Amino acid sequence: MPSPTIDGTQRGYVIPIGGAEEKINNPEILAKFVELSGGKDAVISIIPTASQLDDTGSRYQAIFEEIGVKKTYSLRINERADAQNEKYVATLQKSTGIFITGGNQLRLSTILGGTPIAKAIRQLNAQGVHYAGTSAGAAIVSQHMITGGSTGIVPTEGGVNLAPGMGLINTIVLDQHFNERNRLARLLSAVSYNPFLIGVGLDEDTAAFIDHNNVFTVVGSGAITVVDPSDIEYSSMAEARSGDALTLLNLKVHILAAGSRYDIGERKAYVS
Repeated sequence: MPSPTIDGTQRGYVIPIGGAEEKINNPEILAKFVELSGGKDAVISIIPTASQLDDTGSRYQAIFEEIGVKKTYSLRINERADAQNEKYVATLQKSTGIFITGGNQLRLSTILGGTPIAKAIRQLNAQGVHYAGTSAGAAIVSQHMITGGSTGIVPTEGGVNLAPGMGLINTIVLDQHFNERNRLARLLSAVSYNPFLIGVGLDEDTAAFIDHNNVFTVVGSGAITVVDPSDIEYSSMAEARSGDALTLLNLKVHILAAGSRYDIGERKAYVS
């Protein structure tokens, strides 16, 4: 579950990005994250754990500094012992925005899960610090994290692999690089397990800016696909054999481009 907010405070934005966000010519998503985090007075902490490239953290520092941020930190958390480092926790405590890069989301969950760093991220977001994550950093936002699965449009039994995420938002399950990598089948497979979950598929260079009321606005050049199974009449998941195609009756699907909004609590889409 998300960390509870403190009386009188609003939870910070949670901003999952579908990956491959524009970084140079028109970094709209990153610039909006910076603006929310304080603009030139923002303090951005970058966690490049999901990436195994040594320069990922420093590259994002340069990108944020080009946007106008004066203070950035890159926390080199490469193993679980690093995620126990009190100096890194203290750095997070100074942040107005936290950014987690792309890479392998299982590196994130196995290295950060259950550590003081993960606890600090959840608590700080509840206290008003904004969180953004791209690709793997987006996938880990949800309580149930997609780690793999089938491509295509037809969901199947066993068509998705799930692992525990960070749980900043517990009512949605996210997938990234969505249309670019043809991932509808695995998102449908995920929501077929339990209609409590709303499936959110994020195209590249596209983000959901989720506010404290659990309403998100679409920002970026692509679209967000929302799969709402709340009125589902039948799912064959319980009876299906391994690899079988699934029958799912009465699913609701929204395709939301830039400026559109979606109320997660009310399960209702709006145009701008």
